[in-house]
Amino acid sequence: MIQQFKDKIELYAYQTIKEGKIECGDSYYYTATDDYFVCVLADGLGSGQYAHEASAAVVSVVEQHHHEDVDTLMKYCNNVLVQKRGAAVSIFKVYFETREFVYSCVGNIRFFLYTSNGKLTYPLPVTGYLSGKPQVFHTQRFVYEPESKFLIYSDGFDNIHGAKTILKGYRSVGAIAEQIKSEYANSMDDATFIVGSLL
Repeated sequence: MIQQFKDKIELYAYQTIKEGKIECGDSYYYTATDDYFVCVLADGLGSGQYAHEASAAVVSVVEQHHHEDVDTLMKYCNNVLVQKRGAAVSIFKVYFETREFVYSCVGNIRFFLYTSNGKLTYPLPVTGYLSGKPQVFHTQRFVYEPESKFLIYSDGFDNIHGAKTILKGYRSVGAIAEQIKSEYANSMDDATFIVGSLL
């Protein structure tokens, strides 16, 4: 389903569960205020109940504290995973007035930002996962142009190739989402993607 926030961002989120499982090991959350948009995607290790428990804990802590900066949110996520399964976690925050993207990730979640002038940004994640142990975060900042698009996905969609080709041009968020759903479906793992356009 396509959602729009504050006439500043439009997005489409899609998720499937690993075949044979009842609960999804991926969780996500996003919200917008007048000043910013924030999004978190968490992929609990493995699949099923304990993976879901880990990723849901991450999403819950971001939902409670989304006003904090990205570094602080990553620390909260790490802390909440003590004695849980662990999770790959990606958080980004978009500041509307300064047109700035702040991004941090630990683990195998992929993120692409494609600006309207044709530049593709692919911040490299820190390898590993969050589990409550001391962790170094690599938070990065980018500026974006109006009509820029972004795509973030868990490793259930790791067969996606050519992100630039998928995101370029004047295609709608809905059209991009339908292409990903039809060409890169995967029932062998929990899989989540979120595609958005910054208006």
